[in-house]
Amino acid sequence: MITTWPSPAKLNLFLYITGQRPNGYHDLQTLFQFLDYGDTLSIELTEDGQLQMAESLDQVADEDNLILRAACLLKQRAVSEKRLAANAGARLSVSKKIPMGGGLGGGSSNAATAMVALNHLWQCGYSTETLAEDGLALGADVPVFIRGFAAFAEGVGEQLQPAFPEEKWYLVAHPGVSIPTPQVFGDPELTRNSAHRTLNQLMDTPWHNDCESVVRKRFRKVDELLLWLLEYAPSRLTGTGACVFAEFDTEDAARRVLELAPEWISAFVARGLNVSPLQKSLSERSACA
Repeated sequence: MITTWPSPAKLNLFLYITGQRPNGYHDLQTLFQFLDYGDTLSIELTEDGQLQMAESLDQVADEDNLILRAACLLKQRAVSEKRLAANAGARLSVSKKIPMGGGLGGGSSNAATAMVALNHLWQCGYSTETLAEDGLALGADVPVFIRGFAAFAEGVGEQLQPAFPEEKWYLVAHPGVSIPTPQVFGDPELTRNSAHRTLNQLMDTPWHNDCESVVRKRFRKVDELLLWLLEYAPSRLTGTGACVFAEFDTEDAARRVLELAPEWISAFVARGLNVSPLQKSLSERSACA
């Protein structure tokens, strides 16, 4: 039997860089919110002990695929702790809607969905906190997707506390360029000294993304896209880009602007959610078990 699981996109509603560590990592303050838009992961359990993708992702080798890495990480722990038989396997596939390299967390979300879904299907019994701690090894954003609630993140993104931003409507747009995250964080002109503030202080001030000025300067398509969106609504970069988003109070308002989008823009409208579609799906399945 094949089961399907949501793997939602996320937005960074704000992102501030408050310092840089000796090891090169940056201290951040950012606010994550999920979208009712994303990929879909399909899982078929097998008994051949193999973990494999039904189809390889374009431009991603299987050994680099976060879905497989997440599944292997969970299986190795569960087998070593005798929570899972060694012959447990799975055949996985993903239907992609989240643009790769867009700052919407697609790879991290896919990894989180794989861990959460397989923990449930294999009946490993690991807590959300355990999965989140293990998932951090796959990427700083993975734990927020595993926990499934909007969050204020600090440190390098691993220190999370629940947050409750307004669930607005967003027009999310991709300018058609790919932006490597290391390039942004390595830029000498990147702001690295934003004031460290409490969540309450940040919620009461206009929101900003410290990566935006560098990205707009280095990637003119992002600048053009933001200049267009800002004519209609408050708009910002998410993460290190390349996607940007404009916020609206209603779905109709967002869709009216989407209809005006130039042909070179790839965009969609989605609702911000403080509870992840993955968390909702897991809760419903657990209630029926």
